[in-house]
Amino acid sequence: MTAALDPTATKDSAGSRPATPRIVPPFRVPPEREPPILSYLGALRTNALVGWPRQAYEEPITRRSLLGRSSFTLSDPDAIRRVLVDNQANYARTAGSVRILRPILGDGLLISEGTPWRHQRRSLAPAFTPKAIDGLVPLIDQAIGDAIVDLEVAAARGPVALFSSLHRLALEIAGRSMFSVAMDRHGDALRGFIAEYSERLGRPHLLDIVMPPTWRAPLDFPRARFRKRWTPFLSQIIEARAADATPRTNRDLLDLMMAARSPESGAAFTYAEVRDQVATMILAGHETTAVLLFWAAYLLALAPDLQEQVAREAQGADLTAPAGCAQDGRLPLTRAVIDETMRLYPPAFVIVRRALQADSVAGVEIAAGDIVMISPWVLHRHNRLWDDPHAFDPGRFLPGAPTIPRYAYLPFGVGPRVCIGAHFALTEAVLALARIVGRFRICLADTKPVLPAAVVTTQPEHAPDFTLVPR
Repeated sequence: MTAALDPTATKDSAGSRPATPRIVPPFRVPPEREPPILSYLGALRTNALVGWPRQAYEEPITRRSLLGRSSFTLSDPDAIRRVLVDNQANYARTAGSVRILRPILGDGLLISEGTPWRHQRRSLAPAFTPKAIDGLVPLIDQAIGDAIVDLEVAAARGPVALFSSLHRLALEIAGRSMFSVAMDRHGDALRGFIAEYSERLGRPHLLDIVMPPTWRAPLDFPRARFRKRWTPFLSQIIEARAADATPRTNRDLLDLMMAARSPESGAAFTYAEVRDQVATMILAGHETTAVLLFWAAYLLALAPDLQEQVAREAQGADLTAPAGCAQDGRLPLTRAVIDETMRLYPPAFVIVRRALQADSVAGVEIAAGDIVMISPWVLHRHNRLWDDPHAFDPGRFLPGAPTIPRYAYLPFGVGPRVCIGAHFALTEAVLALARIVGRFRICLADTKPVLPAAVVTTQPEHAPDFTLVPR
């Protein structure tokens, strides 16, 4: 079931923020009651969004029984702060999530814990400062420029499979930023590996969740076989880049990782650690960027008047030196569209943690072993935290708008484990959207509503074709 579209309405909350065109994009109305446990577990493999009932969008904390334990969904800012900031050491990744992610990510930053995580985080931090990311912008901009040329060719032939094109763009940005080279040689194989894992092995199975981490679940065997092919492939790319003697104006991410040193011991990453960080940055970075740009394009196709404003902003901005354009005020509306897109369609739709010890969270008692979820999908559409939560309204993020409540907006998480690549992601997304909308008028080629489905990221249930009209 979907909400009605209203592409012509505007909203200006009593003059509190600039009015922007408003739509209510299609969404599936939450069920009145939580689904039975087997239906809920099945939804994790196909679309986890259907697992949260209406109550989750109305109450600050909800609880359900899950395989002999309690599972809590937290949308209370104090509770979120307790779990992700003040007492974050008490909340670890679940065994099921580690079981699913480790074969493709290894022991990289995303899934490591404790001392190894602190070593990786502190060592990598200099590679992801705004200054370091600015040095990568020429590589990002070059990839976007090449993608626009490809889109021009595709648009001349008819409707464009934009989701696939944006996936290629995001992977190209990730590859060039990591290795300073285009992904012509390795891109198809890399996309094949990622598609194979996400479609067959990355979807959670009931036994992934219920079996102890020391036991082998059925899917662990094909995942292990995948890793035996995957790690040599990554090594091949890294070694090819190391053998490339082409002079480079700027250091890429691989240079920065190789130069990284632990602030405490001065130790460099081992080869295996570098390889796992490469896997983490390419996979986590490109997938989330692709879905973010898709949803932004879709929303602007539903709001043509707003799209024209974004196009005029992009065409009027001086982007000859694009570094910093996501933060320095040159593209405020484009940045607001990206921010609002991440509110409505957060690529990382849920953060799941397991309590190591008992805790009290906003007056709710959490037992050791209980599961705690903070879902940006639910949080960003929560009726107590947002005015008109299902509406697409970039005005929420424009200069002069009311301040967003702390811990109500978490597209990159929060606390010590906030996404280290947040600045990189915003830079590439804002620049890519500005360049693409500045070059094309984006229109949907059909009127079938596009609903979100969350498995690993918040993807479209079906990827529609778009008509791209050169400006």
